[in-house]
Amino acid sequence: MFSSNPLSLSVREAAFESWLRDGGYLEILDQRTTDLHRLSSSASSAATTNVDSPSRGLFLSIFSHIGTLLSLFTLNPFAKLTTDDFSGETPSWTHGFVGSCGSYSFPSSSTQARLRVHENVKRYARNYASLSILFFTCSLYQMPLAVVGLVSSLALWDAFKFYSDRWGLDQYPMIRQTLIRIAQCATAVILFCSNVQMALLSALGVSYAVAILHASFRKLTPTKQPARGRER
Repeated sequence: MFSSNPLSLSVREAAFESWLRDGGYLEILDQRTTDLHRLSSSASSAATTNVDSPSRGLFLSIFSHIGTLLSLFTLNPFAKLTTDDFSGETPSWTHGFVGSCGSYSFPSSSTQARLRVHENVKRYARNYASLSILFFTCSLYQMPLAVVGLVSSLALWDAFKFYSDRWGLDQYPMIRQTLIRIAQCATAVILFCSNVQMALLSALGVSYAVAILHASFRKLTPTKQPARGRER
């Protein structure tokens, strides 16, 4: 992708990484971070073998991986998410979202995990939204009472709209506002008694965990595939 250039030897790593970010070559930055971490791990393992017991290096590696996993739940995956991310086409579930076995790797550091999470959440926002709806539907399937409460709430507001248009409540704003407040209180009571909030919270929790783990383990891929040569 890049031609050899002797002047590139004088470019600092920070400036080069900044150029990769600004140019949209995040997949190269992701792979570069993985390669640098692999080299540093190899050097650290060699030094540990010569100086100390190998078990210490194993424990340090395990604790490093645990620290990286714990740092995932301190991130805000929706920090860079915009409404435009939901207006595009949904990426392919097989090739784009799931990918192959080689499309996943453990993040080498919290910095790489943060880079992957922010970028993958933007790329697969529509996929994660679809999964959230699916998880919420499954939660309602496990809680029939919540389904009854949700349907009852929708029927209540549909009846309110029907009779509001039939009786011309728009001409009586005070009465209409009073009835709206009563309907809101009745909806809150129905949803609370039918445990709809528990189904919603469980669906949100599962969706958040799936999104944060998938986004952090999913390698970054080029947003635009290189154009193939024309067939002769």
